[in-house]
Amino acid sequence: MNILLINHYAGSPALGMEFRPYYLAREWVRRGHRVVVVGASFSHLRRNQPFCPGREAREEVDGIEYRWLATPPYRGNGLGRVRNIASFVLRLATRASRLAREVAPQAVVASSTYPLDILPACRIARAAGARLVFEVHDLWPLSPRILGGFPRWHPFIVTMQVAEDLAYRWADAVVSLLPAARPHMVARGMRPEKFVHIPNGVAPEEWEAPEPLPAQHGATLAQLRGQGKFLLGYAGAHGLANSLETVVEAARLAGESAHWVLVGEGPEKSKLEDLARARGVRNATFLPPVPKRSVPRLLRQFDVLTLAWRRSPLYAFGISPNKLLDYMMAGKPIIHAVEAANDPVAEAGCGVTVPPEDPQALAEAARCLVAMDEGERRAMGERGRNYVLAHHRYENLAADFEAVLRGQAPA
Repeated sequence: MNILLINHYAGSPALGMEFRPYYLAREWVRRGHRVVVVGASFSHLRRNQPFCPGREAREEVDGIEYRWLATPPYRGNGLGRVRNIASFVLRLATRASRLAREVAPQAVVASSTYPLDILPACRIARAAGARLVFEVHDLWPLSPRILGGFPRWHPFIVTMQVAEDLAYRWADAVVSLLPAARPHMVARGMRPEKFVHIPNGVAPEEWEAPEPLPAQHGATLAQLRGQGKFLLGYAGAHGLANSLETVVEAARLAGESAHWVLVGEGPEKSKLEDLARARGVRNATFLPPVPKRSVPRLLRQFDVLTLAWRRSPLYAFGISPNKLLDYMMAGKPIIHAVEAANDPVAEAGCGVTVPPEDPQALAEAARCLVAMDEGERRAMGERGRNYVLAHHRYENLAADFEAVLRGQAPA
């Protein structure tokens, strides 16, 4: 089968996020399919950008054919990002006939987070006689409306709303990372039988021989271990989506019995460091991010892992964070501060779930896990790892997705 996967933010191990397109495509290639991924030359999610000296560039990664369409760089979520999105969609539209002819896809997947790519994707699918699949990572334009405070009548929101509604009607199937999103989609015009839930996944082989930690991280963690600290870790973006000020305040409340290490980068990091200093928090350490292939080694250095969400109506549709799956793969107990339609930590029995944005509850959970018998903590972490291996292997998820591409029900 020839598969055309359109994802504006597609990444790879060398480039950085988004990783889902790479892992699904790699598994499809392993299963004997030809996969072409079309992405933008610039994405704020990537650590590195692909080399694209002209209007288009091509490269092959692990058997996957990447085609990069030139788009302007941007910072933040303002007009620069809107121009970037418009540039990608327009360049894709002008290449629709050529892509249909050169790739000859039997399946086209529109998967760019925002729904506007459904317009050129539909044109390509119709020209090639291909099956059209719409993949939903986040609900747009509901997400920017709630997170960005945009009114319903804003031109950007109106445009995205039209695209979302068309996507649900035009697509032959709708693959959702969010397990409880079907009612919203049906309300926007989707036939219920189109809905398929395929969550994020893990690649277990990457945990077998991870890369060493950077020297700074290894030395810092060794020093804290030498001082007899019980280490609670967070690894990921320091942005508004994660309520890390709750973690900093919980560290203050928990006292010296627990020491938090926050690893990553993001727009909120300097504010968090200032907050820790202002509150006199001595049991929190901030470190820069590590390469993706070092993440398994990093997570295994901690006694407990922490993920704190904000309270948001968006989570009524469910969650499927890559970070949480990595935590579970590390085989460590997890403190999960969340209020959502689903909770993998509770489902797996691999940690403690507390209300979001509640530092006292987070601190109390930390004290509880510090006092817990080490064997009980180890069993808790093992339950998380077993759960991920049973439900979130990319090789299995790719097989389920392949069935959708063929017009069949997943196994």
